[in-house]
Amino acid sequence: MTERAWTTPGRRALLGAAVLGTAALGMPAAAQAAERGRGHGGHGSLRDLPVPTVIGHRGASGYRPEHTLGSYQLALDMGAHIVEQDLVPTKDGHLVCRHENDITATTDVADHPEFAGRRTTKSIDGVSLTGWFTEDFTLAELKTLRAKERIPGTRPDNTLYDGRWTIPTFEEVLRWAEKEGRKRGKPVWLYVETKHPTYFRELGLGLEEPLARLLRRHGRDRKNSPLILQSFEPTSVQRLARLVDTPRIVLLSGAKTRPWDFVRTGDPRTVADLVKPAGLRWTASFAQGVGPTLDLVIPKDAAGRLTTPTTLVRDAHAEGLLLHPYTLRNENGFLPADFRRGTDPNAYGDVFGAYAAYFATGIDGIFADQPDTALLAAADHAGR
Repeated sequence: MTERAWTTPGRRALLGAAVLGTAALGMPAAAQAAERGRGHGGHGSLRDLPVPTVIGHRGASGYRPEHTLGSYQLALDMGAHIVEQDLVPTKDGHLVCRHENDITATTDVADHPEFAGRRTTKSIDGVSLTGWFTEDFTLAELKTLRAKERIPGTRPDNTLYDGRWTIPTFEEVLRWAEKEGRKRGKPVWLYVETKHPTYFRELGLGLEEPLARLLRRHGRDRKNSPLILQSFEPTSVQRLARLVDTPRIVLLSGAKTRPWDFVRTGDPRTVADLVKPAGLRWTASFAQGVGPTLDLVIPKDAAGRLTTPTTLVRDAHAEGLLLHPYTLRNENGFLPADFRRGTDPNAYGDVFGAYAAYFATGIDGIFADQPDTALLAAADHAGR
């Protein structure tokens, strides 16, 4: 990738716009969206969230190394309505926040000679990976590592924070959310994903039971708890539904893919089957929403440009399901081709145009690496 030749709008410009735009109205961006959006009634429930809901993807991962307390704090400070965590286990059964159990790219583990022998090759959900994996470390060992930026070539500014934070446990995040909730006078919403649950269950490190225990311990196991559970494996969501009443979302990947739990159990259905009315009706029997990839909402053509929206939003709403698609990022390299500006893949494109296109479909929320940008776009949409 080439060095960034910042084109408009740049990172600092968008951050400044978020601050100036919300200050002009005398309220934070989150409050604007709640004030102007079509929020649903019911304190502490899913229906109480502003629409569109802005979900801080792995925190504010566009500005800080992902899944660190620094990333979560910044997302919350920016006004994100929900802050996301992905959970994987340690060797001794603790749940920690990493997008993947492979920690090669997100920690300084390679700089620790004492762990050189832990580097290995594994098959994770049918994909061969070589690196270091959380399930081969105790929590005490993981805590000797420091987090770092996962994609430094795309986000070199984030490397300023390399080494600043450790890998947080989910219990630490729950305590952080409780502290911030008391400070702010309202609950801090969390969005929690079980990663590779079938793989870990086969290792004897099932995720759902320890997660449910933590939710019960911290009072987030109820139907109106300010927390959403999510997984790409429907059976994990079903298992969680038997353990707690916390709201649940089924994540949906590419149309031609099959959830890994379906692969392991011989279920022939693909994601394309799950987004049909019958599949959505089945999902609605144990979940309150779906989290599709954005391509399931508006497909792209061969040139990477947006085409005509599918009927997914309408069909999911007909079954009473919320839609929280993923993930919109500001950089050209992540945007549909019609919203890229210039030739530098790391420069910011017309992300506000992309948000407008997706919000126009009627989605209920969106995962965003830069929550401040998403909040401005949500306020624009709500004001139309």
